[in-house]
Amino acid sequence: MIDLRLLSEPFVLGGLAVAGAVLVLALVLLLRRPRAAAIAAPLAQAMAELQGRLAQMAESQVATQAAMAERMQGQERALARHLEERLADLGKRVGDRLQEQTTQATKSLTDLRERLAVIDAAQKNITELSSQVVGLQDILANKQARGAFGEIQMQDLVQSALLPSAYSFQATLAAGQRVDCLLLLPNPPGPIGLDAKFPLESYHALREAKDETALIQARRQFAAALRSHVRAIAEKYIVPGETADSALMFLPSEAVYAELHAGFPALVEESFRARVWIVSPTTLMATLTTIRAVLKDVHLREQAHIIQAELRRLLDDVVRLDDRAGKLQRHFEQATDDLRQIRISTEKVGKRAERIEELQVGHDRPPEGATGGADISELPGLKRVGL
Repeated sequence: MIDLRLLSEPFVLGGLAVAGAVLVLALVLLLRRPRAAAIAAPLAQAMAELQGRLAQMAESQVATQAAMAERMQGQERALARHLEERLADLGKRVGDRLQEQTTQATKSLTDLRERLAVIDAAQKNITELSSQVVGLQDILANKQARGAFGEIQMQDLVQSALLPSAYSFQATLAAGQRVDCLLLLPNPPGPIGLDAKFPLESYHALREAKDETALIQARRQFAAALRSHVRAIAEKYIVPGETADSALMFLPSEAVYAELHAGFPALVEESFRARVWIVSPTTLMATLTTIRAVLKDVHLREQAHIIQAELRRLLDDVVRLDDRAGKLQRHFEQATDDLRQIRISTEKVGKRAERIEELQVGHDRPPEGATGGADISELPGLKRVGL
């Protein structure tokens, strides 16, 4: 049996076409020529050989196709394995990438959570600060609360700069006036009054003025309020014979202090003429530092007589010590002289002993001119040493 699939091959179709052509030629010759029968046999034999060759070619093609199919299957299996390996490697890389992305996403979410927590804390702080600002606005809007706020700030500055003996809060003067703080300086200049109740209502009206008319009216009111307050401080806190000839007006805001000096220099000069010095938190600290130095100098002057008395006593002790050292020196000199005399006596004793030794070891006969019956104990040197 010839596989019908072989008919689709090009060379098989070509061979069949040639065979068909030969067969047609043979039929034509048989029909036209009587002598064609003589060549029919060889032609049939050729056809048979051709069919045999076609069969061989078909079988060879089948074998080739089988080999190709087997080779294709091997290639398909190798390709499948390669694809499986590539897919496994791709799956592993995708898994690793997903794991890395998951780790990074988790870390990013953790950082985001921490930042959100920080932002939440900052938001809480902002909310609390906003409430404090609102409370500060309420304090500044209320005259009594504003005065208490200025007094507390002033008290903190004074307590941080001076000793408790150098100030007095809510002190009462002889005439009954109560001052927020009395700085206790010695005469001169004397105690200085410090006021902490600045009229901020007119300043807020000045800052909130919307048009030129409102601004002019606010400036007029601010100048009038400041002038009245300066006059009140000068009348209440400058008492001849009891306080210094000047007083201090404390502004609890540097902005008010700057606005006052920038926009109202005439009012500042009027306060100077009234001997009321306007101070801000910064300038008040500088003033308190100067006062502390003055008080320290006064304290040193007060202690100067004690130091002088101690110096006089120290001088007396030095004179007494010098006299006693002189006496001790004289004693040493006398002792030195006595030692010198003792040394001379010992030298004489040594010489007398040498003479005695010479007399004892001399000749048996006395020297010429000496009496034979002389006694050695009667020698002057021996008598002096008690022999």
